[in-house]
Amino acid sequence: MSHDRGGDRPTNDGAWEARLLDVWRGEYGRPVEGWDLGELDERLTSDEPPWSYESLAREALAGGLSVLDMGTGGGEVLLGLTDALPADTVATEGWAPNLPVATRNLRSLGIPVLPYDAEKDATLPFPVSRFDRVLNRHEAYDAAEVVRVLVPGGRFLTQQVDGRDFEEIHAIFGSTTAYPHINLEQCAVDAERAGLTVEASEEWRGSTRFADVAALVRYLRWVPWEGPADFSVDRYSAELLDLHHTQDPLAFTQRRFYLDCRA
Repeated sequence: MSHDRGGDRPTNDGAWEARLLDVWRGEYGRPVEGWDLGELDERLTSDEPPWSYESLAREALAGGLSVLDMGTGGGEVLLGLTDALPADTVATEGWAPNLPVATRNLRSLGIPVLPYDAEKDATLPFPVSRFDRVLNRHEAYDAAEVVRVLVPGGRFLTQQVDGRDFEEIHAIFGSTTAYPHINLEQCAVDAERAGLTVEASEEWRGSTRFADVAALVRYLRWVPWEGPADFSVDRYSAELLDLHHTQDPLAFTQRRFYLDCRA
């Protein structure tokens, strides 16, 4: 469905808007699985950071004998790194619906997936100095716990979504970000306090553009923390309809950063 800019709207706006809302409810109501947003490829375009997380991960993995991938999602990123992973590779995932997906996807590689959510669980389910590499892409973490499970001299690589990501969305819906403390400066301070040495870091901002409001609603189903905690199509119907009629392009600011650390 394409954006309607008002000039060619049907005269019966009420009926037209009711149909739009039905479409958006359908987009938001469809379940999601894993962490592959490929279904939005034709409806969403995003700028890319100047670095490649895969390249950074491959560099970090070099020489590693034991690896933990935190927040593996459905295992999609690990599947792209199979030729660089040691036999002793373990993953965690904090979102319950993704656990069976990741377990299924990584089973053939012999990679176990354990439940762990840094925002709810006090400790990682591993002993002291269990790994010499820890990878983390877009997953919450406790820097002290990362240090605990790393061997001395071990390496920690994380790419994070800055808490100000999609800040325009929060302005539109009158909400606030749930993660204002997630930014490069604060995470670097936390890492150093926990005993890590930050060897490289970088932050970046770019743009994500949606073909229409339906694509945005579907995206919020995949990434609910980018919008208000109480989001539903019906609760925010007025704001969504206003977006549909007035905002062109439908573009929002994305922010990313990474830290590459030694224990």
